[in-house]
Amino acid sequence: MIVVSDTSAITNLIAIGRVELLRDLFAEVQVPAAVGRELRAAHSQIPEFLREVVVQNERAVRELTADQLDEGEAEAIVLAEESNADFLLIDESAGRSVARQRGLPIIGLIGVLRQAKDERLITTIGPLIDALVHEAGFWISPSIREQALRDAGEAAS
Repeated sequence: MIVVSDTSAITNLIAIGRVELLRDLFAEVQVPAAVGRELRAAHSQIPEFLREVVVQNERAVRELTADQLDEGEAEAIVLAEESNADFLLIDESAGRSVARQRGLPIIGLIGVLRQAKDERLITTIGPLIDALVHEAGFWISPSIREQALRDAGEAAS
């Protein structure tokens, strides 16, 4: 399974010490060059399992950056199209909206945690959501948090 990731998902997982979940869940995690640059600027070391890929359709990237997306998001969307990725890992609402309009299958960090629980890589998602919020500065609405916990069987229905 090929997943193309934007910067924030990887950065948030690095912040809580759980970036290995991506390696354990997906056969290949690709990042476009812009995401690779952003990761190297923010972290002294980035995960070795990430495969950095150069986007071919620079025109499409320019069009998306003109539509208010940052370069990393734009390249991730185009790379997901070019590599026929199984999922685009992205959490920002503007990028998710554009990806949906382009017909890309998307997953966010909460979806990654749910999949990790389903595959028994973790036992609960609640503590990891709390770590993302408190340690990484990840924002999640209370209603989405509660829904995620209910879906994972970790909250009263």
